[in-house]
Amino acid sequence: MAEALLEIDGLTKRFGGVVAADEFSLMLPAGELHAIIGPNGAGKSTLIGQLTGEVAPDSGRIRFDGLEITNLPVYRRSQLGLARSFQVTTLFPDFTALDNVALSVQAHSGHSFRFWSDARSEIALREPARTALARVGLAERAATLVADLSHGERRQLEIAMALAGRPRMLLLDEPMAGMGPEESIRLVEQLRALKGAITVMLIEHDIDAVFALADRISVLVYGRIIATGDPAAIRSDPAVREAYLGEGAADG
Repeated sequence: MAEALLEIDGLTKRFGGVVAADEFSLMLPAGELHAIIGPNGAGKSTLIGQLTGEVAPDSGRIRFDGLEITNLPVYRRSQLGLARSFQVTTLFPDFTALDNVALSVQAHSGHSFRFWSDARSEIALREPARTALARVGLAERAATLVADLSHGERRQLEIAMALAGRPRMLLLDEPMAGMGPEESIRLVEQLRALKGAITVMLIEHDIDAVFALADRISVLVYGRIIATGDPAAIRSDPAVREAYLGEGAADG
């Protein structure tokens, strides 16, 4: 396996009597698309929160590109190249898709938020925004108001906004939630196009999408990984089928 970009070692997190992370350990090499699946209450959202810095672990450590980031704040992790989809949680419905991504470019570049005068006009902000939109298949919707985008397109837009900061790793927390079959298929194709260019951790309840995209899959149950392997190995693992795949449980 290539040298790890992300190293998670023994993360533990309890909420009262509930163990959300039970000595969680995992290594992701650069360029891998790694999916995390598991039944409801497995601790997947807690894992994402610990990686972004929104949730402090009780013990364990996180290293990103060889640097200890366990106790770094959210903004410092973002500066190092660790981004999360829907990181910018508010879309401006009366702005175009391009305007919204330009705002994200502006935020990542450290410019002041004089966005009505800057982000909507500066070439230095808008050209990277166009590039990010193209990477998620929204180039032709650049001039469309967010209010007129479909649910799936808004999800794609939020991913474009996360990509606007040119991160080294992208954390995707259920990007296909609420999508119809056709929208999901389109997003799978866009995420497949990103493979190799950026490291991705994907948390997703759409199992078909997971098996279509992932290089490796880890199965999380009660905060602990019970199996990690390529899609074929995970499909055939009896413990995985009993704990998750056979149940068809929703993500949580």
